[in-house]
Order: sequence, then C-alpha cells, then structure tokens
Amino acid sequence: MQRFWPYLRVLVGGGILVALGVRLGTDAVVDGLRAIETGSVLAALGIGLLTTVFSAWRWCLVARGLGLRLPLGAAVADCYRALLLNSVLPAGVLGDVHRAVSHGQQVGDVGRGVRAVVLERVAGNVVLIVVGVVVLLAQPTLLAAAAGDLIPGRGVVLGTLAVLAVVALGVATMPGSLPSRIRTALRTGLADARTVLSRGVWPGVVLLSVATLAGYLALFVVAARAAGSEATLGELLPLLVLALLAMGLPVNIGGWGPREAVATVAFGTVGFGATQGLTAAVVYGVLSLIACLPGVGVLLWRWPGRRPPATSVVAC
Repeated sequence: MQRFWPYLRVLVGGGILVALGVRLGTDAVVDGLRAIETGSVLAALGIGLLTTVFSAWRWCLVARGLGLRLPLGAAVADCYRALLLNSVLPAGVLGDVHRAVSHGQQVGDVGRGVRAVVLERVAGNVVLIVVGVVVLLAQPTLLAAAAGDLIPGRGVVLGTLAVLAVVALGVATMPGSLPSRIRTALRTGLADARTVLSRGVWPGVVLLSVATLAGYLALFVVAARAAGSEATLGELLPLLVLALLAMGLPVNIGGWGPREAVATVAFGTVGFGATQGLTAAVVYGVLSLIACLPGVGVLLWRWPGRRPPATSVVAC
C-alpha cells in the first residue's frame, strides 16, 4: 500500500484542483497569475528569507538538544533546498527527507539526524494547530459554515470509506516485524523529545515556530491583497489560518489542493467571494514557490561530492 500512496495523493490533490476549475472556471487562476507584480515578488523573497532562517534556527536548536552539531548557515541552505524540493516534487516531504538523511550522514548518526528534522517539523505543526484552534474557536460561525460546505456527497463518502478499507486491509496484512519497528521508532522519538525538552531549548523552538507562522500569514496577506481583497487583517487572518491548516492534509501536491478548496469555501462563506478565495490561494502558492527559488542556487552549489562531510557530534 505504501507503494501506491504517492499516486493516490496526487490523484486526490489533482482531483480537488480539477473540481475547483470546473466549478469556478480558470479565470481565478489566470487572474492570480496576472496579479503577481514586482512588489509581491520582492515581498515573497524577503518574507521567505525570514521564515527560512526562523525554521533553520529552530532546526539548529532541536539538533543541539539531541547533541548534534548544525551551523545556522548550513541549516539555512539545507532548508532552502528542502523547501524547493517539497514544492516541486509530488510527495511534498522529499526535501525534508533529504535534509534529514544528509545531516545524519554528515554527523555520523542518521537516526538522530532524521529524528531532529521530525521533531522540528512536529513543533511547527503543533504551534500551527494550537493557533488555528484558538482562532477558529473565536470564529465558530465560520468554522461551522465552512465545515458544512466542505462535507462531501454520499458518493464521495462511500468512495473514501472504500479507500480507507483498502488501507486498513493493507495494514492488517503487513509483515509482523513492521508494526514492532514502528512502535520502536515511536518510543525512540518520544525519548528524544523528552531529551530536547530537558535541555531547555523548547522556549526558543516555540518562539521561532510562532515567528515562522507569522511569516506564512504575512505572505498570505500579501497574496490576498494582490488578489484584490480589501478585508481587514482581523477578517482575513481566520480565513488564512484555516487555509494553512488545510495544507497539512496529506493529499496535496506540493501544497496545492486542500488549501485552494478551503480558501474558496472560507472566502465564500464570509461573503468575500469564492473566486477571490481561490485567486488568493493561487497567488499564495506561486509566491511560496518564488520564495524558495534560492534553493535552486543551493542545489547547484551543493552538487553531490562538492561539500566535504562533517562528522562532529557535540554534547550540550
């Protein structure tokens, strides 16, 4: 089943985009591309630099908590490369996998290198979820209306249940050693998380996660303004948080799919227009890709074999 999951993910994410195109037409996409001007591009590059540095700094703190050496400059370069690969490859996480394994090989401990990236990503997602829950609980009517509009029809529900049944069957027929390996990995990950917490780096990790989230929201505000939205920040932020939460669903294509669907529904629910929501999401997707373009330079600079391996491991 694991072999077919990337194809299923692309199928679902692509299906969402096709459905939006059929329902609202392609004008929203064309308008979104036309709305991107020099100012928006420069803002994307500037905000992207800040969010990448914040994310890399957070990774450094987590790695240090696990006793791994990771210079900030190298972390920023690796994060740019990972963001680019995440954006252009369908799986959406291959860039993070690459930086995790690469760093683990450099320090001589692939397992801890991978767990450092996992914990860093989990920390960012936890902060996003907490902020999202707080914001959405303050807007219960938006959440209820959006959820009502997103509820699929009976045929989609039956199809989803069928897919879940196939997945459950695949899990049930896994080799007996695989579940035990998963449990071992979870126990090791929890032990590492406790180690990081005990090293006193968690306040910095939380603050950097909040700063990174603020950068993502700022970029989404730039996208909404480019799309023609005149809503106040107080009106926009709940909608944008909801769209960012949707990006975490594992059925997107480089971030595309659920984000556009949720933005479309959310903007339409509050009366800003579904088309404007789709346009804002499209602009955000393009600006996000522009923001990680420095990763192209990192890919060329860090061509395999050019960078000497580092094997230093330090205890903190």
